Amino acid sequence: MTSSLARSYAYCERLARRQAANFYHAFRLLPRPQRQAMCALYAFLRISDDLADAATPLPSKRQALDRWRTRWQLAREGIFSHRLHAALHHTMKTYAIPPHYLDEALTGVAMDLDIARYDTFEDLYHYCYRVASVVGLSCLHIWGFREPGTALPLAEAAGIAFQLTNILRDLGEDTQRQRIYLPSEDLKRFAYHEADLQRGIRDERLRALLTFEAERARHYFQRAENLLPLLEPAGRAVFQVMLRTYRALLEAIVASGFDVFARRIRVSRWRKLWLVIQAIPVRCGLR
Repeated sequence: MTSSLARSYAYCERLARRQAANFYHAFRLLPRPQRQAMCALYAFLRISDDLADAATPLPSKRQALDRWRTRWQLAREGIFSHRLHAALHHTMKTYAIPPHYLDEALTGVAMDLDIARYDTFEDLYHYCYRVASVVGLSCLHIWGFREPGTALPLAEAAGIAFQLTNILRDLGEDTQRQRIYLPSEDLKRFAYHEADLQRGIRDERLRALLTFEAERARHYFQRAENLLPLLEPAGRAVFQVMLRTYRALLEAIVASGFDVFARRIRVSRWRKLWLVIQAIPVRCGLR
């Protein structure tokens, strides 16, 4: 590995260690080359998200994302203009990750600049696919998998489950930012109005609505579990940790009575560590 490539991977790993709270602990189960690749992928996605969430005027965000997309397209051809590009280029080539996955991810990030409401779950699904499912689909190539016709749809389902969980966790924070990801058709179904959400009204209508959304997420988690036996041992261990971490987060949200307006619900560091320990036999091919 050249010194410039090594420095690029080191930059990505530092960024992932610092910011990938729900993921970096799982990355450690991978052999070093795969761990580095996961960090390169994460770094690209983290920077993309940060550009969309920057405290700058909307036109500035659009310009920044457009420039970032152009730089990514050039990086695919080997023209690097950011510290992560060498590592990302190497990762994409080494693991044959289809570039259109990252194109979709950038499109999903940009959606947050223009879309603050979703009429139907079908509309929301397209957003979740772009900001989450394509990440899982990219990870499959790093981890190693078999039976693509089965594995790819299951990875897509995992992304939907993770993003629906994020939406529930961040409901209060997103509402304050004038973003409502819960489909309008679901609010109408439970006679819970956007104005109620903005006032943080917690009543039986809200509990029924969020229980419905949690059950939807559980459905996708159940589908995603079927991906585990299709992965190579190290990737299976990582995915198991991710899946159980996010499932634990969803159940913590439900157990709190959907107390998502007053606080940000998390999975404890000790719980995450325990999930990693449980995955070690899987990593070693013993399960």
